[in-house]
Amino acid sequence: MKKQDIIILSYAKNTSLQAVTENAIASLQVSESADNVLFDILIIESNKSLKPFTYPGTTTIYPAGDFSFNKYLNIGLKSTTNEYICFCNNDLLFHPLWASTILKQFNADPELMSASPLCSIFHPSINILPNSGNHYGYGVRQEIAGWCFFTKRSLFNTIGLFDENFKFWFADGDYAKTLQKFNYKHALVTSSVVDHLDGISTAELDAKDKAALTSEQYWYFQYKWGHHNILLYFYRVLRSKLRILNINRA
Repeated sequence: MKKQDIIILSYAKNTSLQAVTENAIASLQVSESADNVLFDILIIESNKSLKPFTYPGTTTIYPAGDFSFNKYLNIGLKSTTNEYICFCNNDLLFHPLWASTILKQFNADPELMSASPLCSIFHPSINILPNSGNHYGYGVRQEIAGWCFFTKRSLFNTIGLFDENFKFWFADGDYAKTLQKFNYKHALVTSSVVDHLDGISTAELDAKDKAALTSEQYWYFQYKWGHHNILLYFYRVLRSKLRILNINRA
């Protein structure tokens, strides 16, 4: 039996979004036999008004400070100890045997350090079909599904923590570029299925929240990986902050 850490980022700011998280947990808990894979589930909840509520069958924590995608992933990484760890959005539906299927791939290929399951809703739309083998590469929203990725913990001994300058957008792109930089193998395992109910959480964010989570990210990504001028980066950041200020005044 393998124990596996599952880190789920949740923003249950209302009852419908809380139900999204609860549905993901429920599908996860029945997806594997406890004799096969045992999940240690950590929910990192952004809505601090729910505290001290704990989602059933989980450890639920409420970090201080505002939400930041990579910051919360790092909190999850530091708060867990198992050899395998899976980082997840809350808007997911876990299919049977998804985890044990990926674990078999890790066991079969010692060089495999990172993997994503297939989304049976999204991936066929880009001509990646279920049970079409392992697809190796670093394509964002192709081989790398930022909504659910499964790693060996030892990976982070080399690549370090997630870059907390990425609050939401381009976090998956930065992870892809980092894996590629260190030449670590990643696969989309098409025989493992976790569906991403895309946009459920972000659809209910207002304009101010969306701007706060997405502004600056593109320009920082270009600065970090495209080697753009740092002065151009700071200029773009200033423009983004002014845009958020105007939204706040509206």
